[in-house]
Amino acid sequence: MELAYLPDNKQAVKTYKHFSVNSFQANVLAEENPEFFYIGKNTHHIDLMVEIFEGGYAAESAVKAISIFSRIIEKKSNYKGVFIFDATLGKEELKTVSNYLASTQTLARIPLFVEATALSEKEIAEYRNLPYIDEIITLTQCDEKLIAKVNFYSRIKDQINHRDLQKNIHASQKSLGFAKCYAKRTLDILISGTALAVASPVFLLIALAVKLESKGPIFYISKRAGRGYKVFNFLKFRTMEVDADKKVEQLSHLNQYNATENQGPVFFKVTNDPRITKVGAFLRNSSLDELPQLINVLRGDMSLVGNRPLPLYEAETLTTDEWAKRFMAPAGITGLWQIKKRGQDDMSVEERIALDITYANKNSFTYDLWIMANTPSALIQKSNV
Repeated sequence: MELAYLPDNKQAVKTYKHFSVNSFQANVLAEENPEFFYIGKNTHHIDLMVEIFEGGYAAESAVKAISIFSRIIEKKSNYKGVFIFDATLGKEELKTVSNYLASTQTLARIPLFVEATALSEKEIAEYRNLPYIDEIITLTQCDEKLIAKVNFYSRIKDQINHRDLQKNIHASQKSLGFAKCYAKRTLDILISGTALAVASPVFLLIALAVKLESKGPIFYISKRAGRGYKVFNFLKFRTMEVDADKKVEQLSHLNQYNATENQGPVFFKVTNDPRITKVGAFLRNSSLDELPQLINVLRGDMSLVGNRPLPLYEAETLTTDEWAKRFMAPAGITGLWQIKKRGQDDMSVEERIALDITYANKNSFTYDLWIMANTPSALIQKSNV
């Protein structure tokens, strides 16, 4: 069975329509909104996606999905949407979909997500290591943030040659050598695991201090883009008042980086940020707010050394061939710009990205050791940013 969801008219309530392979005719939906193409057998997931997206299609297997989508793309070459693959169908089916999307530059721009509700943590970790998927999601409720994530990946893959970026990443890994890559990951696991065990009493004290000073969660969790624009949940101790992210626009005139709106890459940082709590100021100045990122390192989201993972609104401004090079390097807790310029108010956007690109080009195990050796002197910041 193939399923296509389409509205009957502009005022119509959303309904499902069923088509056979022979009678199927692709219809065009509103260009400004993304569509979903679900590959799987879970009708509950389809119901949730109907609530989230403007419309979409579904098929029970990779072969059927490709058959349907081939006809859609003939009529609608500028298709805007996302493939959402149910992981219960297996990796071989997923590889079939991935190969199809990689077959042309037009199809390669379409994001590929994996729905992993039914998977164990171990299985999710295995899927996370697959280089050809863009994101792992879980559809347990109607989450309209999924649209923002789809739009982000669509912009990323539309503005850069995603396959070339992945080739560059693989080339850099190859040049680094298997032994050095293995040594880097082993070092990450040993140091992050040991540090988490030793620092557990400090974690408890910080958590108590954060909770006592202000209402809200202990941890600040945000979506960040790391190596190859892979998005993950980035962890820090909360150092700001609740809903601080919603006040970015109000404080844009205080931005340290002075980026002109809609022109070039954008970073956001404010000296003596009024959103920071008293406990938060101490945590930032001592860099103790970064401790939860050891969990990210242990998970494999980040490394001890690399380029800082960026908020999505910053990452989407760095998609030109020139700037995208900084995403060839792994995301890290510390890196080149931290030891060169951390806490200095005179750093420009271009200078920060240049340092990130320098690290990406010079990335090596011995270079990481040099950066780690120079990190302690940079831990105590000169300014509250």
